[in-house]
Amino acid sequence: MRSPGPHRDQRPSPRPVEPPRAQRREAPGPHSAAHLLTDRLRLDAVVPDDLDEHFALMSDPGVWAHLPSGRHREPARTMEGIRHSVGHWDRDGLGYWTARLRADLPGTALRAGDVVGTGGCALRVGTSWWNLYYRLTPPAWGRGLAAELVDAALAAAHAVAPERPVVAYLLEHNVQSRGRAERAGLTLLWRGPDAGNPDPSAVRLVYADRPLADDVLAHITELA
Repeated sequence: MRSPGPHRDQRPSPRPVEPPRAQRREAPGPHSAAHLLTDRLRLDAVVPDDLDEHFALMSDPGVWAHLPSGRHREPARTMEGIRHSVGHWDRDGLGYWTARLRADLPGTALRAGDVVGTGGCALRVGTSWWNLYYRLTPPAWGRGLAAELVDAALAAAHAVAPERPVVAYLLEHNVQSRGRAERAGLTLLWRGPDAGNPDPSAVRLVYADRPLADDVLAHITELA
């Protein structure tokens, strides 16, 4: 299997950015990735004040086209996820970001400052690997923004704790996400049933940025 992908094409690392003083919340540990810039995105650690924008994203049926049962129906569910993400940052020095545009996105109605998604790498409680995750608003799909977010997430995970593998759980029928994982250098390690999915035919895939020991992969697939 190939070595971790984000380094192979020598893309520039995301740039740290100093947030306004009133919004500043430093992540713990030697590497602060709480606020980063990519070419077109501003990535800021998720905070409770992001609730309205996150609920608008997570309640959009288009966002959940590949998993309709995942759609958020109440803001309380979204806030629960935000609190988990705040805990990731406080505990591990890395978690999920709110992704905002740095400039208007040509060909869309999306403008500078708009929230276009969320994602990053986080260490779920009781696990030893980084979980790679992202969701973008449908008008932002197919424009390379997912690549910017995923590359930033992988680079941050490798900087904060390079000994931990990065793992992505994907649905087989989500061809776009599969392609994005593979282009980022992740390799398919497991294919099996998607436990708990209302669709009994759904197939879950596990990708990782490196080979994994059998016991680690077994633990990962238990949570698939």
